[in-house]
Amino acid sequence: MEVKYNKIAPKDIDYLKTIVDEGDILVGKEISEDFGKDELGTVKGNPDVMLYVKSTEEVAKIMKYANEHHFPVVVRGSGTGLVGACVPLFGGIIINTSKMNHILELDESNLTLTVEPGVLLMEIYDYVEQKGYFYAPDPGEKSATIGGNISTNAGGMRAVKYGVTRDWVRAIEVVLPNGDVEWFGRKVVKDSTGYALKHLIIGSEGTLGIITKAILKLEPKPVESISLLVPFASEQAGLDAVPEIIKAKVAPTAIEFFERNTILFAEEFLGKKFPDTKSNSYILLTFEGKNKDELKFNYQIAADICLNKLGATDVFIVDTDERKEAVWKARGAFLEAIKASTTMMDECDVVVPRSEIANYIKFTYDLAKKYEIRIPSFGHAGDGNLHIYICKDDYDLATFNEKLHQIFDEMYKKAKEVGGLVSGEHGIGYAKKTYMKELLGDSQIKLMQGIKEVFDPNHILNPGKVID
Repeated sequence: MEVKYNKIAPKDIDYLKTIVDEGDILVGKEISEDFGKDELGTVKGNPDVMLYVKSTEEVAKIMKYANEHHFPVVVRGSGTGLVGACVPLFGGIIINTSKMNHILELDESNLTLTVEPGVLLMEIYDYVEQKGYFYAPDPGEKSATIGGNISTNAGGMRAVKYGVTRDWVRAIEVVLPNGDVEWFGRKVVKDSTGYALKHLIIGSEGTLGIITKAILKLEPKPVESISLLVPFASEQAGLDAVPEIIKAKVAPTAIEFFERNTILFAEEFLGKKFPDTKSNSYILLTFEGKNKDELKFNYQIAADICLNKLGATDVFIVDTDERKEAVWKARGAFLEAIKASTTMMDECDVVVPRSEIANYIKFTYDLAKKYEIRIPSFGHAGDGNLHIYICKDDYDLATFNEKLHQIFDEMYKKAKEVGGLVSGEHGIGYAKKTYMKELLGDSQIKLMQGIKEVFDPNHILNPGKVID
């Protein structure tokens, strides 16, 4: 849909300055170019004005004015996304929520935490775990804001047991494109009250409304946890082990798969040794329990299956502080390590049925040979979400872009064939919307466009993303 927006004039800047504190508005060249892109870096735009907001009321006033004057608006947190979702493609206004960064309430009676959208994921963990509670969603980027996590329905390593961000949000306060403020959901466990509007906002990537508060579900913190690092002689053997571990009913919190090359990238990037680099593939299993006996019962079954049935070459128990730091720092650095190993890259955040993981990864190896390009990968094997990177290395930009489009076409076609989807946790944004349309078809896209029309008839909020 083609929409024309009005240009922001000096009189509009003067009005916007009355909404936020002095120093919380940047105009034109005052805005760093970093705010015109996200972590992906290949999708770029130039905002006309950026406002750091500190309250719901400020957001509501900005949206009311922007809607009346037909200015495009993009909301932004830490900018750690990988699909261009927070990029101001049409200029206009960036609403930066990073200063809305307060934890507002810990409700121990209802086991909820109320936060503003700019609170970082790592800050939530630190706050609740010190008090004996647990927030389960565990995306790799801990410096992401909770508002961004909710907007993309982020997943992470613990999704295999605990679900994704959507499953841990009780309620959200949302500013609509016309400036109205609504609460979707409440501090309740059950909700059959009409259409699930809260769940439309979650995962909508800032195209339907702006989250200004969130009430998160908490649980008591698990008392004990331990990880097993399981090496396999071949990639195929490691991948084939995943469904067998799931069928064993030992309830791992996380099942991660990665290749030897990815570990070597992380070692070089961090300047630290990994506990083992002799094998071609690895599975990292994490277990949690109420006590050491429950924990030991589950991880010993998993270890025995890996060694005696699945052909693992060893099982390393990640129980010392030194080993925990080595393994988890490396796992957390995989994305940055791969990024540092090449001149440019793009990512396929595909999700497939768990039974198809091994075949899909093998398919990417075949693509790497076919197109003579490097395609490293790792993923949340327990939930079928794979992170696959196409690396530019020494190719010129034109050749890389040509190969990239051909590879993406094949990857998403394959995902459709095996019953998968375009994105498991990073969203659609700008970069993946063509592939989503091809996979879902016109009928579903029209339904989504109809929802957008109801929430945002002027198409001012995050235009050009997801279905626009």
